[in-house]
Amino acid sequence: MSDDLIQVGRVAGAFGVRGEVRITSFTADPLALIDYKTLLREDGAPGLVLTSGRVAKGGVVAWAKGVETRDQAEALRGLKLFIARADLPPPEDEDEFYVTDLIGLAVETADGEPLGKVKAVQDFGAGDLLEIQPPQGATWYLPFTREAVPEVHISEGKVIAVPPEEVE
Repeated sequence: MSDDLIQVGRVAGAFGVRGEVRITSFTADPLALIDYKTLLREDGAPGLVLTSGRVAKGGVVAWAKGVETRDQAEALRGLKLFIARADLPPPEDEDEFYVTDLIGLAVETADGEPLGKVKAVQDFGAGDLLEIQPPQGATWYLPFTREAVPEVHISEGKVIAVPPEEVE
């Protein structure tokens, strides 16, 4: 995946019988997906061109160009949807960032002890988790909450974390 692309959604499947597509939105405003119109695949190729839609639980239900049947919509299930980073507005201040900006940052304790790097940001349904790759050993997960990650310093390339006891 290109660093110039940011995932904004994933096709969750069909809605109804006339080709509407359910999309899980990863944007603050789910209808922003409709505004972007052309959503890209992971390789940058066109994925879906949205023509209209409405907010639904966890995302949007949308009409997409060329998708006319339930089977066509269902065949798209799992498709990750991206936009070019340049299409996003820049963060308004230094305390704002996109979750994707966390990937690759160093993870340290408040005392400066290195814990590893952020390998990925995952959401298995209960909120964002930072996947931490330590210098040695298996990756581990850290909830992306104020308690577990009290400070994020994008400009310094690091996050301050309170690791769970089993990691210390």
